[in-house]
Amino acid sequence: MTDAPRAFVIGQPIAHTRSPLIHRHWLREYGIAGSYEAVEVAPSGLAAFVEKVRAGAYVGGNVTVPHKEAMFRLMAGGADDTAAAVGAVNTLYRAADGGLAAMNTDIAGFLANLDAGAPGWDRGGGAAVLLGAGGAARGIAYALGTRGVSVHLVNRSRDKAEAIAARLGSGATAHGSDSLPSLLDGASLLVNATSLGMAGKPPLEIDLAPLPRMAVVNDIVYAPLETALLAAARARGNPVVDGLGMLLHQAVPGFAHWFGVTPEVTPALRRVVLADLAEAKR
Repeated sequence: MTDAPRAFVIGQPIAHTRSPLIHRHWLREYGIAGSYEAVEVAPSGLAAFVEKVRAGAYVGGNVTVPHKEAMFRLMAGGADDTAAAVGAVNTLYRAADGGLAAMNTDIAGFLANLDAGAPGWDRGGGAAVLLGAGGAARGIAYALGTRGVSVHLVNRSRDKAEAIAARLGSGATAHGSDSLPSLLDGASLLVNATSLGMAGKPPLEIDLAPLPRMAVVNDIVYAPLETALLAAARARGNPVVDGLGMLLHQAVPGFAHWFGVTPEVTPALRRVVLADLAEAKR
């Protein structure tokens, strides 16, 4: 292993990720001699890449789409309880014995973002309506359950939502899109965990009329930062939380493991990422 710790983010594609921007900002801010790089890895090359990490090429790193579930299967013996609960890994790091360990920080990042953007969101009662049934939705549903919030999973393919609800057990229910209006009525939280509304993706078409105006609306999409969902919710008076904070907060535990410093999510970091997002739009 080299003297200066090296960390990574892998995925395919990988050019869109802002993770290097975040971690390099912290490396500069804390004066740490280390590096963080984006590496495009195809699914067929995932196992070989993990062996490189085991051999000491990196101290650890992040895992993004489409590798989170496959990485859990590769690392199941070394995955923590959170990763095991959702069947997905987004962070690798060195355990105390020098072996390679895995965790899922998306859950902590999601909750930290909501806590910062809408303090007390989990104290008002009422259920959460969660749109989507992919890996992100699975982690978010688990996160909400840790706060005692019941979750209504809504997805066009109901069977996928049912699979998540079955895994989570009591407190989670699965529904098709046709049930959305009735579920919104009385909900205290609405979360979009799909890619709909993201730049380059189809729009998320949803009528917010049944949603109480005190309900918090969160979109995990952060490009654009103000999605059509958040704009519509803000216009009718709902508290809104954008998706950028989740990206920032989920990065904290990994950096702490790799570089030995627990970084802070600051307004300065948020400005750095926002400036980069704005530049990418030009």
